[in-house]
Amino acid sequence: MTATPDARPRGTRLPRLARRRQLLGAAQEVFVAQGYHAAAMDEIAERAGVSKPVLYQHFPGKLELYLALLDEHAEALVKTVRDALESTTDNKLRVQASMQAFYDFVAGDGEAYRLVFESDLRNVAPVRARVDRANQQCAEMIAQVIAEDTGAASDEAHLLGMGLVGMAEVSARFWLSQQRVVPKDTAEKIIARLAWRGISGFPAL
Repeated sequence: MTATPDARPRGTRLPRLARRRQLLGAAQEVFVAQGYHAAAMDEIAERAGVSKPVLYQHFPGKLELYLALLDEHAEALVKTVRDALESTTDNKLRVQASMQAFYDFVAGDGEAYRLVFESDLRNVAPVRARVDRANQQCAEMIAQVIAEDTGAASDEAHLLGMGLVGMAEVSARFWLSQQRVVPKDTAEKIIARLAWRGISGFPAL
């Protein structure tokens, strides 16, 4: 098999966790560049600089490898939003920090956001479940703040939370698709201002 241009040299023995991290990094590069269906375990192994048997020792199949990556990055998104909400008790600043969290995630190294937001496996049950869970967790955290500070009913607060998540995700992806013509901090502030003007109309917020 012909080595890919970015293939890593073989022969270095790594601890299990370090090897797993190496394999996930190689897999992310291949999945992001080619999508799930076009990606091959042969290429992932070659990119990581290991044999296929070594790759299969850690991940029994391509889907399991993909799901491990998806879990990692979905959890990272949820943590980023949680940290944003906990960074201040000023609700206007919370909105700004939450919008920034999504823009940071989309603009992050390695284009990991594509695995979460643009997967070509969105209709596969375990993938859809993980993506939905991440969106739900982000929306629920935002909804909790809305409910506590406005007295809004739980269902209404959750709808608002999901709306803010959708606004943040879609606008961040669009911003990136336009080659960042609008500076990142300006884009974040524009969307945060739009979100705040809507949400601040509710009592007590």
